[in-house]
Amino acid sequence: MKMKRSKITKWFYLAFGFLSLGLGTVGIFLPVLPTTPFYLLTAFCFSRGSKRWDRWFRGTKLYKRHLEEFITTRAMTWKSKILIFAFAATMMTISAVMVNKLPMTIAIACLLLFQLYYFIFRIKTIRSIAKRNGQIEIDGQIDG
Repeated sequence: MKMKRSKITKWFYLAFGFLSLGLGTVGIFLPVLPTTPFYLLTAFCFSRGSKRWDRWFRGTKLYKRHLEEFITTRAMTWKSKILIFAFAATMMTISAVMVNKLPMTIAIACLLLFQLYYFIFRIKTIRSIAKRNGQIEIDGQIDG
């Protein structure tokens, strides 16, 4: 029975990984949909679901262009932070309005405040990331 759960879990991660890959790819063309969080989710799901798909995703131009620098430097530009936070805040606000229950609204508001704190104080903010000679150069680290 344990083996079946393991296979089901792996298929779940793969399915969710492909869904987030699709949404992230659509986000390249639609400014409302951020690419980075969906690709982070894709990387997580593929790493849990299949070594083969994880290797494939890490070898794609999509991964290298949108995610590799963040994973290696653990830093983002203000533009990236604002886009990701704005999308998440919009989705969470829509959820709070649709649920229309005070305890859930308070929980979502607390989650948004935590997310805002995390983006401002826990993720390093940089001016730009440039790749030269196979090495990543961070220009203008602002905070830690």
